[in-house]
Amino acid sequence: MSYADFHFQHVRLTILRILAEAPGYSANDSVLTDAVNAMGLVCTRDQLRTNLAWLEEQRLLTQLHPTPTLTVATISERGVDVAKGRSVIAGVQRPSPGS
Repeated sequence: MSYADFHFQHVRLTILRILAEAPGYSANDSVLTDAVNAMGLVCTRDQLRTNLAWLEEQRLLTQLHPTPTLTVATISERGVDVAKGRSVIAGVQRPSPGS
């Protein structure tokens, strides 16, 4: 497994954790990009959108596109389970115990 694979597994977990704590369980891609980068995980907005699409394919979140340049992601119940470590999905870093 490459460094990029490990990196984006952590990015995906971080996205889910942010959404699980966000008001309404939703956030736009601009806020998510800033939050992921603030956690020390370098991620462009394009990379974030690619990971949102992957997470949606896994049914961990849904996406809305209110404008051509804005994406709003909302975590699903399944996504909350993964964020909290109650469920494991290949491709998403498993949270550490107690985190």
